[in-house]
Amino acid sequence: MAYNILKGKRGIIFGALDESSIAWKVALKAHDEGAQFTLSNAPIAMRMGEINKLGAICGAEIVPADATSLQDLEILISKSTEILGGKLDFVLHSIGMSPNVRKKKSYGNLNYDWFQKSLDVSALSFHKVMQVGEKLDAFNEWGSILALSYIAAQRTFPDYSDMAQAKAVLESIARSYGYRLGQSKKIRVNTISQSPTWTTAGSGVPGFDVFYNYADKMSPLGNASAEACADYCISLFSDFTKMVTMQNLMHDGGFSSSGMTDKIVETLQK
Repeated sequence: MAYNILKGKRGIIFGALDESSIAWKVALKAHDEGAQFTLSNAPIAMRMGEINKLGAICGAEIVPADATSLQDLEILISKSTEILGGKLDFVLHSIGMSPNVRKKKSYGNLNYDWFQKSLDVSALSFHKVMQVGEKLDAFNEWGSILALSYIAAQRTFPDYSDMAQAKAVLESIARSYGYRLGQSKKIRVNTISQSPTWTTAGSGVPGFDVFYNYADKMSPLGNASAEACADYCISLFSDFTKMVTMQNLMHDGGFSSSGMTDKIVETLQK
């Protein structure tokens, strides 16, 4: 059921690859709630995904951009404000990639050039989006800028590798830029720490199925779905959360607050 809570709002949604993507589901819900937005992803990701299908469903124009490129971001943000007929009220940064994880490099044998690429794509791109948007004066007051994170920024998980550092940097950027944009334009900046989710990116982590099942048993409510995460994103884009900023918001069914659960005990006793 839609409530039209984003009526009149304009934005950019990064990272929709296919129907399993959280960004894809956010786009569908934002459209249902009355928002207008452009969709963007890196050219190589667009060739791999189905973003044109999403654009047709949502009536959203697609503007390719490498989020690590300041020039690409300037073009994207300028075109988006032109297409949408005004400044931006929301941005979703759903971007993450680690060549070390993809190529199964062990944490004690990382390729440091790839490590820097992980940081640039997964974290520094968030800073670049906000820096370019601020310089272009492309954000409306009381806007909402959001990125997707994971609890590996605070805790160690096997095989998450250098993505853990990337997520930690991402969350730190949200706090620092949240302070800056909050003072200047009352814009809020947050990250959502989502449960393990069956997306194309998430399932690429080695041992993800075991990871997923463990988190589900450790969470009193179970793992939060991609659809539920999209609902949470929409609430953070809306005017109902205007005083929430500089936060890393746990959306994980209670995983982050659970020390032990009956389901885990039962599994270990078998």
